[in-house]
Amino acid sequence: MREGTDRNPADGLEAWRRAAERELGRPLAQGERLLYTARDALDPGFPGQPPYLRGPRASMYAGRPWTIRQYAGFSTAEASNAFFRRSLAAGQTGLSVAFDLPTHRGYDSDHPRVAGDVGVAGVAIDAVSDMERLFAGIPLDQVSVSMTMNGAVLPVMAAFLVCAERQGVPWDQLSGTIQNDILKEFMVRNTYIYPPGPSLRIVGDVIAYLSERVPRFHPISISGYHLQEAGAGAALELGLTLADGLAYVQTALERGLQVDRFAPKLSFFFAIGMDFLGEIAKLRAARLLWSELMERFAPADPASKVLRTHCQTSGWSLTAQDPLNNVVRTTIEALAAVLGGTQSLHTNSYDEAIGLPTERSARIARNTQLILREEAGLREVIDPLGGSFYLEARTREIARQAREVIAEVESQGGMVRAIELGWPQRQVESAAARRQARIDRGEERIVGMNAFRSEDAEPLEVFSVDSSAVLGEQRRRLEELRRDRDGEAASSALSALSAAAEGGGNLLGHSVAAMRAGATLGEVSAALERVFGRHVAEARASGGVYGAAYQGDADFAALRRRLVGFAEQRGRRPRVLVAKLGQDGHDRGAKVIAAGFADLGFDVDLAPLFQTPAEVAKQAAENDVHAVGISSLAGGHLTLLPQLRAELDRLGAEDILVILGGVIPDRDHPALREAGVSLIFGPGTPILQAAKELLDLLEEA
Repeated sequence: MREGTDRNPADGLEAWRRAAERELGRPLAQGERLLYTARDALDPGFPGQPPYLRGPRASMYAGRPWTIRQYAGFSTAEASNAFFRRSLAAGQTGLSVAFDLPTHRGYDSDHPRVAGDVGVAGVAIDAVSDMERLFAGIPLDQVSVSMTMNGAVLPVMAAFLVCAERQGVPWDQLSGTIQNDILKEFMVRNTYIYPPGPSLRIVGDVIAYLSERVPRFHPISISGYHLQEAGAGAALELGLTLADGLAYVQTALERGLQVDRFAPKLSFFFAIGMDFLGEIAKLRAARLLWSELMERFAPADPASKVLRTHCQTSGWSLTAQDPLNNVVRTTIEALAAVLGGTQSLHTNSYDEAIGLPTERSARIARNTQLILREEAGLREVIDPLGGSFYLEARTREIARQAREVIAEVESQGGMVRAIELGWPQRQVESAAARRQARIDRGEERIVGMNAFRSEDAEPLEVFSVDSSAVLGEQRRRLEELRRDRDGEAASSALSALSAAAEGGGNLLGHSVAAMRAGATLGEVSAALERVFGRHVAEARASGGVYGAAYQGDADFAALRRRLVGFAEQRGRRPRVLVAKLGQDGHDRGAKVIAAGFADLGFDVDLAPLFQTPAEVAKQAAENDVHAVGISSLAGGHLTLLPQLRAELDRLGAEDILVILGGVIPDRDHPALREAGVSLIFGPGTPILQAAKELLDLLEEA
């Protein structure tokens, strides 16, 4: 035996630990400890073999590359169609459709609640004719189509199927995915329509109908993406997503479907943020856990235990400050998705923290994937990181934490009951508030935003939509449709849909019949709403979390003293109503602002979602607030903010300030100030800065 070969490995590891801690001048943190505890990590196995930790296919990208999808929708079906056709010609291999907010929420474009949202954040779809224009000249038997749709999944999927019929494409030749993941909507994204019970029934009907009649189409994409975007860390995102998946499997089994009939068609959708190694480990842990969880249902087909996923680079990680840095961020995130073994990928454009992507930025985002696929050598090695001490240990740790999340959900009676109790929502909201505090304090450094800021960044071209023109055209087409269709046939089909909702029958099948008969998306949704009702969520924010991160902070304490002084002088604390306008349900920003302001000492009211300017103005006047803070993400601010200011003035509340925060291009600031907006805060504004500026105005009043 050669000298030294009988050395105890544990001794070497302990010596390394002591040396590292001497050099650092502190004990090793948990993530650093993973480097030397990794020898205890699980055996990663082989790609394409249970538990599929190293990938769902034995050859992975060496046999077939990931699908390049770019999530897009631009105002009208014609504009989106032109973008899709250019993208396919430029190397994109699948389509991913973004719908506008009225479509998500089940409203036709001429509904009075949605005037500021039509065509702004995606394509407006009111009828089968819009779907036909969207896919004109695109052979649906040759192109995979992914549709991010949940609340209005029935009329959208039905319109797609009827569109395929009119193209002459048999349904068994269609491939793609419909998101159909309603449970996460009740937690974070909020594009729900009906209460949880009926919504889960719809999910089951879609799975049953597509599994039988459209066999190549994935009937659900179980989404963690929006959980991360709302603030969840890797383990929380993963645990809640897989708990959602279990609920959907149980729903399908209760419908009498055999597990091997539908489970191989389930797909997932994860966000990929800037924790490069953590995101790789998360995707590996996802496959490991799903294989374990599906064992409960004793599938005979190994494919029933395989987790397949689409990934999208983070939108939340993009900064409005020095936005060209986002090209680098997206590249890092895309590389993590690929090394983690994704089946398809969308890369965000660098300007999405400012507005909708331009042609130039969308091309760079798509080319990011093409460069990774064609130039980086990633297709030459199957799972190149498998066996890394750190990565295997990190995978194990994320899996352990996610199991704890799943166990907590199950202890509460499953995901539907947990949502009703508000547990997952509170976990995500608290995580978002903690992270915002770390960023505001500079503990989490973001280049160009709170570290290494550039004062001479060049202004960017920002894409915008003429929403008034889109609204006018959609209204004209709806009027034409209702005039020319067989009204009696449409009415009869809608009545049959309502009857099925009250009794039995597959709701997607009845929705197909209604859309085929000329019904609109809004009419199909209303026929179901008459039976199920429309869900209204409780407005709340997690208090105490943001303030706890500022214990002992001099600036935080000084601002709190100013607020106490304001209350002593004026007889009450400053009161703010935090609200969103229109149909945008992304409420991370609103809830974090509400929580932070409350912890500082403001009286904070949080308005319900989906309010009109008139409704928000009425609540503000009745609650006698000093200011209304509007959180905007979806681009409707130029229409909705002037309406809010006018409504407040009409109610005699001219003294109530209007402040605005969110994705607001600089070029829109003059018009907004002209319309009476007192303060405008862009993405990345620290909460303490916003609070100070508002208090300055209130003290001057």
